[in-house]
Amino acid sequence: MPDGPGHPARLTRFGCGATHHDLAGLFRGAARERRTFPSAAYLFDDGAGRRVLFDTGYAAAPWDAGLAGALYRRLLPPQIGPGETIGARLSAAGIDPASVTDIVLSHAHPDHIGGVASFPQARILLSEGVARTLRAPRLREGVLAGLLPDWFDLRVRTVPDADFTPVEVAGVPLAVADPWGDGAYRLVRLPGHARGHLGALVDGRVLLAGDAAWAAEFLPRARDLRVLPRFIQHDPDAYAATADALTALAEGGVRLCFSHDPGDDAVLLDG
Repeated sequence: MPDGPGHPARLTRFGCGATHHDLAGLFRGAARERRTFPSAAYLFDDGAGRRVLFDTGYAAAPWDAGLAGALYRRLLPPQIGPGETIGARLSAAGIDPASVTDIVLSHAHPDHIGGVASFPQARILLSEGVARTLRAPRLREGVLAGLLPDWFDLRVRTVPDADFTPVEVAGVPLAVADPWGDGAYRLVRLPGHARGHLGALVDGRVLLAGDAAWAAEFLPRARDLRVLPRFIQHDPDAYAATADALTALAEGGVRLCFSHDPGDDAVLLDG
């Protein structure tokens, strides 16, 4: 991807570390299988100077996040080297991290906020629900505020709940906000996994779905969560309902991209 305006709009996936888990520990009826779950960030470049980053992957070790961080690393051990952070990934692709204009945080878990510190110039968009979580996180919400830079609050723009309006996409009702006002990159409520969890609909063709499922292949298993994975969902019933809506969107031709889908860095839209 060239660094500068004047090219067609693009959406690019960047892997920013990974963790691993046994599928039998996540889903009832699943066979024992140790699976790697990458943590992806997605960069939308509109070709005219706007660059929007959806989530930021893991922070490089070591983490200064206290006891909560130690517990998180024990349950979901991150695997990330200095060259795998989103800032390093962008630089390696010839993209200046300082050119990122906006960051959308789907929610506030460590594998989504870890790279925020590389973008002090960017406006950070998050939902009212995520803002409430950051103000007073509960242990089960898995927030490690120590990963956020001191200037974080100064760069945040909270998208009001009232900005989300009902629309139909591929025949599926969604609640959507359009902070840029041009329809190219719209925020979508995807409730269940975390309070205020957001996705992003890019060009009406690709839905960045965050952690609405651990990967596309697991959408049919949203009602099969074991006790601990179910406990850490903000609203397990809403999580299952969101999985149903996403399945319908995929059947209607919308491409779904989750934060932990397997795969390599790739251009998902080009023009």
